[in-house]
Amino acid sequence: MVYSSDNKIPVGISACLTGQPVRFNGSHKRSRFCTDTLSQYFDFRPVCPEVAIGMGTPREPIRLVSETPTDTEIRAVGVDSPDLDVTDALRAEAVSTSAANQDLCGFIFMQKSPSCGVFAVKRYLKNGHPEGKASGIFASEFARLNPLLPIEEAGRLNDAALRENFMVRVFAFRDWQLFTQTTVTPARLIEFHSRYKYLVMAHSIVQYKAAGKLLSDLSGDIDFIAEQYFELLMTALAKPASRKMHTNTMMHLQGYLKKLITPEDKAELQRLIMEYRRGIIPLVVPLTLLKHHLNHFGDANRYAREQVYLNPHPYEMGLRNSL
Repeated sequence: MVYSSDNKIPVGISACLTGQPVRFNGSHKRSRFCTDTLSQYFDFRPVCPEVAIGMGTPREPIRLVSETPTDTEIRAVGVDSPDLDVTDALRAEAVSTSAANQDLCGFIFMQKSPSCGVFAVKRYLKNGHPEGKASGIFASEFARLNPLLPIEEAGRLNDAALRENFMVRVFAFRDWQLFTQTTVTPARLIEFHSRYKYLVMAHSIVQYKAAGKLLSDLSGDIDFIAEQYFELLMTALAKPASRKMHTNTMMHLQGYLKKLITPEDKAELQRLIMEYRRGIIPLVVPLTLLKHHLNHFGDANRYAREQVYLNPHPYEMGLRNSL
């Protein structure tokens, strides 16, 4: 698919990552991966919650503070002016941003930010001593409001496995979004799951079995069942697929070829799958050969060829070259 302004996927992003000079000191944290690569596929919606609540640029920096090490009430206050408390304003901005962007399929946040950081943001005690980690105020409230939305930090996208997993979730979320634009019927829901079956298997056997059980009886409220299915799907995909799970999934798909390819071709494919399992070659190598054989035999393998697992995101992104 060619991505244009009409079909790019809407994804939220911390504005500083797009190069906007909105940080407390008037600088930015441009992510070239986001602006140069992902922008080909994503319609980014930049957000700077601190600017949005009127703090201005430049401004006094804020940090996360709690009364005691075990205190669950964490506030965002000024570094030099403890009386400057923007916690409630940032939470309110998260509610407003969420309501105004219901079509988002993901969000990329700036790491370590007291407003936008998702993981391991420094937390301090009132005496100024660092004490543990927490999530940024805006990001944590936004995530609470959108529990199934794919969310990641820009810094973590440098990890090949986390990067690929985030993209899998974003494209799956978008696929579901488009799927539900038309009335959901039992037949359509089964068809959707049929395409995602092996992708779910690669990420979670537990959710794979749960989805099969859920869809075994579609006599109830189909919209409610669809909501339950989507929760199962996104919960499964939130867990990155391991080498063991990828291997298991490819071996299952290879089963569709057992009566079609020669013993020599089968042996070669099995060898490459096991070399991937041992970490000798990247995932893209056995997958490419697997797709070659599945495509070669056309309609005889239509069910297997249409598995999203084989192409969960654009091949041109090269996301599986490093797995």
